[in-house]
Order: sequence, then C-alpha cells, then structure tokens
Amino acid sequence: MEVAFIVCVLFGVFLGPADGHVVANFGDLPDCIKFFYKEYVPDLGASQPDVVRLCQRYVNMYHFATLYNTYYRIAVYSAYIFETSNGGGRESRWFIEPQLVDPSWTSEMQDGYKMAQENPDIYLGERQALNEDFTNSGFDRGHLNPNGHHPVPSRNATFTLTNVVPQNPTTNQNAWANHESKLTNLFEERCHQAFVLVGAIPSSNNWIVKNNVKRVNIPEYVWNAYCCVDQNGRPILSGAATALNTEQNVVVERTLDEMVDFLQQYSDAPVNELFSGQCTV
Repeated sequence: MEVAFIVCVLFGVFLGPADGHVVANFGDLPDCIKFFYKEYVPDLGASQPDVVRLCQRYVNMYHFATLYNTYYRIAVYSAYIFETSNGGGRESRWFIEPQLVDPSWTSEMQDGYKMAQENPDIYLGERQALNEDFTNSGFDRGHLNPNGHHPVPSRNATFTLTNVVPQNPTTNQNAWANHESKLTNLFEERCHQAFVLVGAIPSSNNWIVKNNVKRVNIPEYVWNAYCCVDQNGRPILSGAATALNTEQNVVVERTLDEMVDFLQQYSDAPVNELFSGQCTV
C-alpha cells in the first residue's frame, strides 16, 4: 500500500534561525546539521506538507535532528551520530516539544506532565503525541533514535515523544532491540564515527484512537540506515534494515541502495540518496 512520506514546512515565519529547535532548515544551526553525514540532508519526504524540522535540544545542547509529521504525530526520521553509552538507565519522564504548542515558548524539550500541570487551559497535543496517547494502547513507546546509542545527557534526550512511535511490543523488545544491540557492537568495533538515520513508514489508516479521535498513526514499518567513516572521515561501511511493525518479529537487513528502493515504494516523490554519495565518497 503506497503512502506518501510527510515532510517539511518552513516554520521560519515564526522563528529566526537561532531561536531554537523548530527551524526552517537543519542547516540553520551548525550544531544540528552536524548529525548528517557531510551535512547532506536526504530528500526523503521533501515535497509534502504537515512536517517540521526539529533540532532536539536538552540541557542547552543539541543531541539529534528529527523530521516530524504533525499530522500523523510520528517522525519521518531522526538523524544522529552514534556514541557509546555510559549507562544512566531510562528516563522516568516523557518530554514534549514546547514550540510545537506555541512558537514563542522555550526551545528546550520539557516534561510533558509538568507542562500540562502548568498550562491547564492549553491543549498540548494538537501537533504532537502525548504520553497518555500510548497508555493502554497495546503498543510500546518505541524509540526511533535508541537511548542505548548515546551517553547521558543525549540518552535522556531520546525520551522526547517526537522520537517515539507506536511499536509492536514483540518486535520492539526482541528482533528490533537485538538489531540495535548488533549495531552497537558493529559501530564500536569497526567505525570511528557512525551517522545514522532511523524512521517510520506511516500506515494508511491504522491509528491509536482516543475518545473517537485519531491521535497517533501506527506505522507500517520502522527502518534505519547507517554510514560509518574512519578516522580520516572516509566512508568504510554502510547498511540498512527494516522491520514490519507486527508480531512477525523479523528484521530484514539491506544495502543503502536496496533501502532507497524500498522507501521509494511508499513515496510519491523521489527518495534519492540517504547519505552523501550513498556513503561511498
């Protein structure tokens, strides 16, 4: 079933390039564009409405970049650089993005529960998922950018709900988790630096529904792709993978070119390269 990828609207009408994490272009912030190999942003979803670019900010630092679909309330993809985890456990809080509520609000992700308590007359979930959307849904709050691929505080920053999709618990806790662990070992053993894209393909009409309202799209697939470089910045290794978001509990590994072909099936616009030169130059 063909589903168009969702992409970017220019939000610079409200915010200047240095105002915070909702930006017109990832390149507006040097600390945000760095998460893309050779500062190349893929064309994935570049022609559709209803998305924003987020430079994910926590404790006054940028930790990864997200192309976020405000209609489906899931990310198209997140881009990050792998770092070895220093532990730190899981966050007890789930963050939201204040500037998706009001562009004049802080650019730092905030505890969603606390923000709701402080703003009882303002609905926070018009343009993003909320923690309560996932409660009793039968789906995990599945990280796209995995917390285990980062040390603190970047690890904490992955607990923003704009980095979460409804994921089948069996696949999330087994095959996909095992794949993420496999990548950890691969990146630590063979890569000086690993640039990663991880995303979701929305379903045509499968949603978490609350009070008869479609709240969060349940994606058909989750996927990732990576480009590894040596100490001189030269590409040495690449790959990709997909997992159907069902009880099937299977991860299919692919080349970058195979991944482009796969993603193209779900996009009305050309997908083109995921990384500059498809991680060959």
